[in-house]
Amino acid sequence: MKDMDGVDERIAESEEQLLTRHRRYVESVPGQMYRITRADGGETVGSVGYWRRTWRDTEVWETGWGVLPEFQGRGLALRAARAVSEAARAAGSHRYLHAFPSVDHVASNAVCRGAGFTLLGQVDFEYPKGHWIRSNDWRVDLETGD
Repeated sequence: MKDMDGVDERIAESEEQLLTRHRRYVESVPGQMYRITRADGGETVGSVGYWRRTWRDTEVWETGWGVLPEFQGRGLALRAARAVSEAARAAGSHRYLHAFPSVDHVASNAVCRGAGFTLLGQVDFEYPKGHWIRSNDWRVDLETGD
């Protein structure tokens, strides 16, 4: 994973969950995963990334992030979401970047709103595989910034 300088975040997972997630990210190329580190010491406190997904018959980037509980509420996920949007824009291969937080995940929906994503509506979304949830479909147009 690459560092996202000056941004702090992370998810608490078991060792097995972490390895499974890592394998999935490594195999999901193209895209990129980043470590989110504390600016004041380099401690890894989270992750953020983007990866390819086919959504409604179109190739798009999907994004997601995670913040360790002790670092939540500091605006770190918001900064990470903005930074990953810029990274996906620079990659240049897809027009849209989507995020699909659960409709009940207040913090992640606030991050999407604050990071400039446009709410397209609610969708049924499979996450994790085999488990359907009601999500909001948030999108950034990487060409226009909307």
